[in-house]
Amino acid sequence: MERATLAGVAATVAVALAAVTAVATASAAPADRAGTAEATEATGLSTTAAVPLDELGVSTTQVAFGLQRPTAMIAPDDGSGRLFITEKAGRVRVYHPDSGLAAEPLLDLSAAVDVSGNERGLLGIATAPGFAADPAIYLAYTALPDGMVTLSRIPLTAPDEQPVPVDREEVLLAQPHVEFANHNGGQLAFGSDGYLYWSIGDGGGADDVLGTGQDLGTLLGKILRLDVSGACGTLPYCVPADNPFVAEPGARAEIWAYGLRNPWRFSFDPADGSLWIADVGQGSYEEVNHLRGVAGANLGWSCREGPVEFNPDRCDPAAQYVDPIFHYQTSVGGCAVIGGHVYRGSASADIATGTYLATDYCSAAAYAIRPNAAGGYDSAVLGELPIQPTTLGVAADGEFYLANDLPGQLHRISFVAQEPEPEPDCQVGYLVNSDWGAGFTTAVTVTNTGTEPIDGWSLAWSFVGAQQIAVAWNAVAVQDGASVTATNAAWNAMIPPGGTVEFGFLGSSDGSGAGPAPTEFTLNGLPCLASSAAATAS
Repeated sequence: MERATLAGVAATVAVALAAVTAVATASAAPADRAGTAEATEATGLSTTAAVPLDELGVSTTQVAFGLQRPTAMIAPDDGSGRLFITEKAGRVRVYHPDSGLAAEPLLDLSAAVDVSGNERGLLGIATAPGFAADPAIYLAYTALPDGMVTLSRIPLTAPDEQPVPVDREEVLLAQPHVEFANHNGGQLAFGSDGYLYWSIGDGGGADDVLGTGQDLGTLLGKILRLDVSGACGTLPYCVPADNPFVAEPGARAEIWAYGLRNPWRFSFDPADGSLWIADVGQGSYEEVNHLRGVAGANLGWSCREGPVEFNPDRCDPAAQYVDPIFHYQTSVGGCAVIGGHVYRGSASADIATGTYLATDYCSAAAYAIRPNAAGGYDSAVLGELPIQPTTLGVAADGEFYLANDLPGQLHRISFVAQEPEPEPDCQVGYLVNSDWGAGFTTAVTVTNTGTEPIDGWSLAWSFVGAQQIAVAWNAVAVQDGASVTATNAAWNAMIPPGGTVEFGFLGSSDGSGAGPAPTEFTLNGLPCLASSAAATAS
């Protein structure tokens, strides 16, 4: 994950959800930018929900507590209905919806795990498909004594063995990560091809100080693809023959994707095998990437951060950078994106199928992204999830769970259908037609855009400065501080569908004139659309 320390989190958690919503909605990107890899075209999935995102919401139910800084979770493929949940210190806990969170850990690797620094620890877990027949747990963690990021396998004698002795651990691969404690990555997941994918951050510090993002000679700043079904030569794993850089001199053959800063969480869509990657930003943009069968994709760091250039010295004019399909400003939408999953469950299949859900450690906003038929993506904020989320998981039945950091809780996530915001039935034109510094006159037009007549109206707005209404015509205006209410006169109370009424007023100010025109109005207590006429006449 990311951010400097937890001490500053409290201030960031207060990010306004309204601002987050505006940013998220505006930042949905088209499928590709001209010049990016052709293989990343985004077409709509074959199975997507009919409910648009603006009619979708989320709710959560706490189902367990007592976790100690949870970091990842996985549902083993054994029909047990369990969730395995990792804790930063090195333990794996077991949750079952019938019996809750087991008091004793499934295994305890804490003697081998380096927890110095906020971002080190036991970071990822995976179980291979067919866990019932081949029970083994794969773990990603930072190892003592120096924080080397490590991938290991621990075989079980039976799927329900508990506790699991850790002296069976087989270290498969270790990458030096000694200079800095942050940017460890740590996600593990098996793809539909049966290979194990592992994300590693860029080595930490700031600004890609080690220069690893675009360097194919290191595993830092990459997603790896490994065949862990057996050993090859002196290696305890094999490199798939179709990995993109197998034949490239100087490149590490294990690399599948590169140009990543800190891909704390990625996941595969079980419907089509596509890869969703959430990459934590430097401080300007958090981003989500979507790759469909793309080998060797360059996600841009540290030439690029999110949709913009970050360090031109790291850019290659011949490179093909894959743009994020979704991004938001770090300072506005949170502090560290927490990648999630594409929903393929049954409980909310009619409303949420095909929806990718992610969140953010500081804002806890529920970011939803969905491919659309036009080849781009729709996005929305569906609400707010519990604070300090660190991981989103999928149970065996396809339903979503969330674990959060210092609260140490486990929550079940549900999707809910909600009524879309009604379109306003009125429109307001606000035109300042004269302004002489100490005073101004304004004409206001109210149009009934609905299908029913309005019998009696009351229009309300607020001034943003020191404006005061002196006298009004064709309406009765009352002002309380900055708030104004204008009520119909006896002769213009009725506004038929498509009809308009106009009133005006003489105003005064402290010498600053009419000031900016109001942009928000309510008519009889309901929102009213401000038209382009809400301006000052030239």
